[in-house]
Amino acid sequence: MSGTTTAVARLRAIGGGGSRWVVLLVLCVSLLLVAVDATVLHVAVPAVTEDLRPSGVELLWIVDAYPLVCAALLILFGTLGDRIGRRLVLLIGYGIFGLASALAAMAETPEILIAARALLGVGGAMIMPATLSILRTVFPDRRERATAIGIWTAVAAVGAATGPVLGGFLVENFWWGSVFLINIPLMLVILPLARWLLPESRGGFDGPWDVLGALMAAVGVLGVVLGVKRLGVGQGPFDIATAAPLLVGAVLLALFVRRQRRRTQPLIDVRMFATATFSTSVGCIVLAMLALVGLELIAVQYLQLILGLGPMETGLRLLPLTFAAMAAGATGSYTLRRVGPRQMAGWGFVLTALAVLLLMMMGQQDRPLLLTSGFILLGFGLQTTLFAAYESMLSEAPPEHAGGAAAIGETSYQLGAGMGIALLGSVMNAAYAPAFESLNGVPKPASEAASHSLGGAYRMADQLGGTAGEVLRTTARESFVHGLHVTLLVSAGLLLLGALAALKLPRLMDCTQAQPHCPPPRRSDALDRRSAGAQVPTRRNAPDDVGAPWPGTEQAQVPRPGGDSEADAAAAGKGARDARDAKGAQRIRADKGAAHVKHAEHAQYGEQADHTECTGCADETEVNGASEHEPFEVTWSGRTTR
Repeated sequence: MSGTTTAVARLRAIGGGGSRWVVLLVLCVSLLLVAVDATVLHVAVPAVTEDLRPSGVELLWIVDAYPLVCAALLILFGTLGDRIGRRLVLLIGYGIFGLASALAAMAETPEILIAARALLGVGGAMIMPATLSILRTVFPDRRERATAIGIWTAVAAVGAATGPVLGGFLVENFWWGSVFLINIPLMLVILPLARWLLPESRGGFDGPWDVLGALMAAVGVLGVVLGVKRLGVGQGPFDIATAAPLLVGAVLLALFVRRQRRRTQPLIDVRMFATATFSTSVGCIVLAMLALVGLELIAVQYLQLILGLGPMETGLRLLPLTFAAMAAGATGSYTLRRVGPRQMAGWGFVLTALAVLLLMMMGQQDRPLLLTSGFILLGFGLQTTLFAAYESMLSEAPPEHAGGAAAIGETSYQLGAGMGIALLGSVMNAAYAPAFESLNGVPKPASEAASHSLGGAYRMADQLGGTAGEVLRTTARESFVHGLHVTLLVSAGLLLLGALAALKLPRLMDCTQAQPHCPPPRRSDALDRRSAGAQVPTRRNAPDDVGAPWPGTEQAQVPRPGGDSEADAAAAGKGARDARDAKGAQRIRADKGAAHVKHAEHAQYGEQADHTECTGCADETEVNGASEHEPFEVTWSGRTTR
């Protein structure tokens, strides 16, 4: 692992252990810029429309160009970083992001703005997986890495929630181009800092980069995400513009997987998906983002169109969700060590489902306390699940494939967001539209136009005026709230399914995967167990256990006929010890077999470990250099058995 060695050497050169957290700060600022830019334009759309006069299709591409291109290129640039260097890809991404921001801020036509947004997607696709893969390298200790990932995921949540608030402030006080212009001074500061502080790391691959495979993955993901987004805006699944990209994308991704399974040095080791931990973690990310983005979109419409709040106030109402996500990220490492990935992800889903059911009490009247409580539970629950899923996925992946694993996680993030808009938006529309089929006193064309969206119903009601307009407006508001309740109920069901899926995650946090990070057994725990009669292995040369008999095997002194000499007593004692050691050796062989099964699973990805699972890093067994090719050695009560 030459890349890992280089990274460690660079970290030592810039100040030792504390510098890891400086590196994390730089990575989090990078992520914050990308996350903010993904949502900052949403509130600027009216100003952009008034200034540039784009068509409906052009406006759609102005909004979607960034997430589409970013999602399509994540795997390409994530795996490229594994080959040529993750820091190098990150620095190039900074440059592209800053250049694209300047181009977008000064755009005078819709075409230039679309191109700039696409270029921003290229920069974002280079930055996002690089930050997570560098984090994986800089924090080899799983406990520290869990803390770092908690901060990283909290920053992502902050960026996504801050975007609309920041965008609303800038648009109200400056012009719409300022939402892009703020990126430039930040990039001018962070680029030299990252060049100096961040360590370079690679995956240690010798073979050529699979260009064809990377392009297949990019076009395949683009097709799937584009098709899912078209479903989200109301297009039918059998519409040619929806079905074609979905079909082409699915075929290309299937061919990509087939190609990677046949290559000796694949871009992504698809065998990772064969492990329950990795595949379940990816599924949890998709489900969590599906719920988060879909519910946030509907919540924004509710706050603005039902309660009549402005963009700035809407963003402020969503801040409790962000603060709760930050709290979950800050405490995630401790929670993960205490309860393990399975319970953390599962209970996160359950907590989110309870929050969603609580929000079903929302009506046409403003209830700030209810909304704040629901958003806090929603943010904390989803962030808890995302933390456990990201940490488990990244820890399960081999270090040399950190970039590819990070890209898979980010692609799952984007895919879940698109699916959330498509699925929950479809549920919302299906529950909203039937109320307009027969309205007394309202013309049929007006009812049909109002059935597509609440905003359209308001515009049509204003055109009609009088009693008909009032009936249409009242029906639209009641129908939207009804659709909101149905959507929340469906979301709760999906979240509970996610809780069931999380049962496939590991029960305990295994923090012994790359090197012996776990502390020795706590003597107090061992003594407590021994006093209760449990069979507790002890560390080598433990002074309180040397020569102590195995609990329950003490031999009573039985007089022999003819008397016992000292030699006979010594022989009897030796026989008891031999029997005791034979029993211990039998247990060791059983433990050795179990450990080698675990060793074989990790050896599939090139890991070296002593594979002792622990909760809170409190091991009960000291395994000294155990592997397939070495004797399995454990110390029992001061004696060594092989």
